[in-house]
Amino acid sequence: MATSSIRLLALDIDGTLTDQNFQVSARNIAALRAAHEAGIEIILATGRRHDYAMPIARDLGFPVCLISSNGALIRSSAGKTFFTDRLPARTALELIQYMNDFRGHAVLTFDRSENVPGNDSLVLERADELNHTVSRWLEVNRPYIKFVSPLEDALIEDPLQAMYCGRVAMMQTVQDRLSQAAFLDKITVMRTQYDHRDLCILDILNRECSKGHALRRWAEHRQVPREQIMAIGDNHNDLEMLEYAGVAVVMENASQELKQNGWLVTGSNSESGVARAVEEILGLAFSS
Repeated sequence: MATSSIRLLALDIDGTLTDQNFQVSARNIAALRAAHEAGIEIILATGRRHDYAMPIARDLGFPVCLISSNGALIRSSAGKTFFTDRLPARTALELIQYMNDFRGHAVLTFDRSENVPGNDSLVLERADELNHTVSRWLEVNRPYIKFVSPLEDALIEDPLQAMYCGRVAMMQTVQDRLSQAAFLDKITVMRTQYDHRDLCILDILNRECSKGHALRRWAEHRQVPREQIMAIGDNHNDLEMLEYAGVAVVMENASQELKQNGWLVTGSNSESGVARAVEEILGLAFSS
């Protein structure tokens, strides 16, 4: 197909748009601004919750829509909510009790009032285990964290998702335990893994919830056929989004699982691979 017909560009944040220091390069910003000015809609699709993704959206300098929490929420950078796909509280309760041995790795994410420090969007039972792998995340999100013990007491409303986070070997044990759950038909398990950081994140979402499902919803809302969608990602949680897009691009630093699908490969996130894809695949010129 002619890539000049692309109307919507969906891209992941961590490991894709941002570099190893969690920053967006000037070259990537310039490329996305050029795409925006050419009439291509930009949508950020991330495992981050909406508020945690907003600083990246602001860096771009133009309005965007965000698919956050791996597809559980679609909200504009101006704050308008379009779709929400929450994990039912009763399913979350069943999950927490079944995964009783891993409470120290668990986080519940809620969609509560935006941009208000102390809004308790993230609920943990304790942070000692998480501090071993995501200390930076804990520090950045500290104003939004509330400790509740037992964690079940936090389920007074439906969360967006549950998350289990830790070292790769530990999360394999968690995933093995989850694979035997009697409620698998009620959930989606999304894995994001960074081997170089010995970090794995398992997001537990509502049934059939994913970046790809959310992208399809958005595309139908905007009346954009999938053939006119380009997606860029680097990790396992991007799989459904890449499968849905008419043009799928993976980062050079992507997991081998993604790179074996025959999709186009751009530069790494440390080399402004997003900008390279915009220039080479969409044929847009820009200066940074």
